[in-house]
Amino acid sequence: MRIAWIGKKSPFCGNVTYSREVTNALLDRGHQVSFLHFAQEESETDNWPNFQEVSLPFIYKSQVYTIPTFKATKVLTDSLREIKPDVVHASLTLSPLDFVLPEICEQLNLPLIATFHTPFAGKGAKLISGTQLLAYQLYAPFLGNYDRVIVFSQIQRELLARMGVQEKNIAVIPNGVNTNKYSPGYSQIKTEFQAERLFVYQGRIAPEKNVESLLRAWKQADMGSSSKLLIVGDGPLRASLEPFYGLDYGIIWLGFVADEDRRVEILRGADVFILPSLVEGLSLSLLEAMACGLACLATDVGADGEVLEKGAGVVMSTKTVRSQLRTLLPLFQDHPELTTVLGQKARKRVEELYTLKKNITQLEELYSEVLVQRPLKLSWGA
Repeated sequence: MRIAWIGKKSPFCGNVTYSREVTNALLDRGHQVSFLHFAQEESETDNWPNFQEVSLPFIYKSQVYTIPTFKATKVLTDSLREIKPDVVHASLTLSPLDFVLPEICEQLNLPLIATFHTPFAGKGAKLISGTQLLAYQLYAPFLGNYDRVIVFSQIQRELLARMGVQEKNIAVIPNGVNTNKYSPGYSQIKTEFQAERLFVYQGRIAPEKNVESLLRAWKQADMGSSSKLLIVGDGPLRASLEPFYGLDYGIIWLGFVADEDRRVEILRGADVFILPSLVEGLSLSLLEAMACGLACLATDVGADGEVLEKGAGVVMSTKTVRSQLRTLLPLFQDHPELTTVLGQKARKRVEELYTLKKNITQLEELYSEVLVQRPLKLSWGA
């Protein structure tokens, strides 16, 4: 099958990881994949497959949204006409191009599928104001123009349905992780950081990630010199937080770690993974930590609470994250047997429901279903 994938290669975020892992896996299964993305001078090349690429011009690009140039629409249209794909799959980048893409594909008679990543509060809670709320309000009327929209959980499907998107056009395909790559294994990370107990946060250092609640709880819990907290990631709040929460409190800031093997090594050597977010979609970082056998603490936002059901981890309320962590951190520090059991349950949960293999199989089935319903009729020579 020929697939035109429209997504992101940089700057690093969950959308980038999703595009990289899924396109790698599709190629492994024998599909032809062309990758169309907003390029920049220095692209992250870590573990990206060797496929045909098309650079879409842009004015501005961040981890949250992208502003294309006026020329981008023509470049995209001409590229799709040349590639002649069986299906177009857009991993939506919060870009104005997302809204004209259905019209382009309709003109070319190409089936169009979208993955809608935008995080949300979850469990029927109101979306927080700002980017997330605006994104859902903007996108809901347009998502019906796609042949299918992929979301990561039933909660998100219901949310979009309440906003007017037809449920029959919404497919629930959870994120998946490569459980061969992300697995328990040997690591020297504890020796490197002189830690008996190692706790990890991995993600953006941004307001919606609520990292400061974790940092304040850690400081207040007085964890002692034998426990360390690794902060893996970068973002707009790092400069304002790092000076106040440093090595004096056992907190080590690693910044963004581009090397995937290094990230796996960190997870394998850690005991506990913490994700205190106020909003999420379905965190790939959480799934990666679970696959590596870590005990996981995460807030009940997006689909993360659903992932940790049936004892696969500890689910926290966003309203009392700091007070909960102040209690839980010492508990997980002093009871290694508890983290071992939770880590085993986390790994088992991922193996049952959230493997990349299962994700790709469901994706292939969706492609086939859409192609049957909307066969390709265009004569490319015309």
